[in-house]
Amino acid sequence: MCGIIGCILSSGLAAPILFSGLKRLEYRGYDSAGMATIYGGKLYLKKDSGKIDDINSRLNFMDMPGSLGIAHTRWATHGAPSRENAHPHLDCSGTIAVVHNGVIENFLELKRELEDRGHKFTSRTDTEVIPHLIEEGVKSGLNLYEAVLQAVRRLRGSYAIAVISTVEPDKIICARNESPLIVGIGDGAYYCASDIPAILEYTRNFISMDNGEIAVLSLGGIEFRRISDGEFVLKKPFTVDWSIELAEKQGYPHFMLKEIYEQPLSLRNALRLQEQYLDLLSRFIDRGERVFLVACGTSYHACLAASYMFSKIARVAAFPVVASEFLEQYGDSVGIDDVILAVSQSGETYDVLRAVDHARMRAATVLGLTNTVGSTLTRVSRAYIVQQSGPEIGVAATKTFTSQLIVLAQLAMRVANLRGKLSQQESDSLRDSLKGMPEVIGRVLNSCADNVKLLAKRYAKKNLFLFLGRGINVATALEGRLKLLEITYTPSLAFSAAESKHGPISIVEKGVPVIFIAPRDSTRKEIIGNIMEMKARGAEVIALCEEDDREIIGLADHHIPMPKGIPDVLSPIPYIVPLQLFAYYVAVERGLDPDKPRNLAKSVTVP
Repeated sequence: MCGIIGCILSSGLAAPILFSGLKRLEYRGYDSAGMATIYGGKLYLKKDSGKIDDINSRLNFMDMPGSLGIAHTRWATHGAPSRENAHPHLDCSGTIAVVHNGVIENFLELKRELEDRGHKFTSRTDTEVIPHLIEEGVKSGLNLYEAVLQAVRRLRGSYAIAVISTVEPDKIICARNESPLIVGIGDGAYYCASDIPAILEYTRNFISMDNGEIAVLSLGGIEFRRISDGEFVLKKPFTVDWSIELAEKQGYPHFMLKEIYEQPLSLRNALRLQEQYLDLLSRFIDRGERVFLVACGTSYHACLAASYMFSKIARVAAFPVVASEFLEQYGDSVGIDDVILAVSQSGETYDVLRAVDHARMRAATVLGLTNTVGSTLTRVSRAYIVQQSGPEIGVAATKTFTSQLIVLAQLAMRVANLRGKLSQQESDSLRDSLKGMPEVIGRVLNSCADNVKLLAKRYAKKNLFLFLGRGINVATALEGRLKLLEITYTPSLAFSAAESKHGPISIVEKGVPVIFIAPRDSTRKEIIGNIMEMKARGAEVIALCEEDDREIIGLADHHIPMPKGIPDVLSPIPYIVPLQLFAYYVAVERGLDPDKPRNLAKSVTVP
């Protein structure tokens, strides 16, 4: 997730404040950084890939003149980490600078249009279309605010932007849609930033920009307007008394909880993938004689769920494989007709890359799904997709899991359409469900948090848990159990409920909590039988089920109500969220730090 900061001062230099803000934004994760200031009618720009301190030692941000400027930390989604792709981005004349956090869905069509008009692009980013669109407006006679307004009205996707220009060197123009952006009010100074920590050292007074708003910052004050109609908006400042540490977590006590609640936004961004990349990967998968989904840990659980998606939606047999077992299990049989879809949040997972290298040597087609542009996986894949969920600081994967699921679901749908396996009605219905998933996740978070917190308090001292599901939600059970293991260290088991009589039921006795993932799908009848078996042996059943499923609610000791009408193949996306929260709150009840579980690392890059 990129980070933005801007400031306009009545006295003093902007560069030290911008540099301090960049350092405060480091916690968000980044691969490059840059800064632009204006002084004496000239725009100054410095940027590069790498760590902020290393960039500063090479370029010296501190000697940039001027009392107005913008700066940026970048987490790549379009274009690998490089100086050219770092922000700020400029227009052709070098007089307009833009920093941006978000994903522009229609940047390719805008870029083609602008190139046809003679604009020259220097990066592979989606952001660079914005300064060129603004340049078009300025050349047509619009002032800077009008040109930015005209530009953002053409953008589809998410954005928080800050714009400066030598055309009007006393203003910063900000605009927001979905990506966070706040304005700070200081003594003879105004600030903008992606979040509060960047500028908390300089002010405690803030105004939150809402979706669809544009703001003009100048030493004369701040004006807020609606993007849709240009009408003025009255905004009320608020005061923050957080510490820097708490502010970095946006008021949440831990990064894990913050990232769980970021899932509606991360899913929206994962739905904004470029059509041609999805089509390219889908065509490769369609051509494969065999398709292997190769991953580790949480990503493997996403692949397990995806194997059901490909089978049910596209009628494709896709084999989910734990990466560390791939060579032993399939190494001698994989070949030129096979497709390997490797899934790794970091793109650097040792076992995944080892499997990929072997598959490449045997001429298999290697595809990648990762969250990190420029990672090894993106370099060795024939084609890849970036899931666009932003950096994840908590060790236990949450938003990256649901983002992987929604990307894999999109691929399964496209392969199904290539093969003619979906009717138009089925395709439209599933597409609508995918588009509505961010809103569904938001509702789940709002409705279940208090209930989950109470259940965590009740069961925090239990020393054994059992997670059961059927069909695609075996993957949900496995992932829910993994979250609990990772951050609470509680011995737990997860199985297909169909396998409970083949061993797991032997450990069930009075008071053992058994968590059932029980949507209203084709396995519901069997799940009800499994619940009754567990109840007969004294288990305390916690059921995740539809909010009006009276039969399951009547059987369970406790239930977590879930929205109705979720397609079976998408059910792991919302149904994992209460289990993420449950693991988090059990850890908190036990006095453990969920962000830093013992013995675990965010990315496993060694054997």
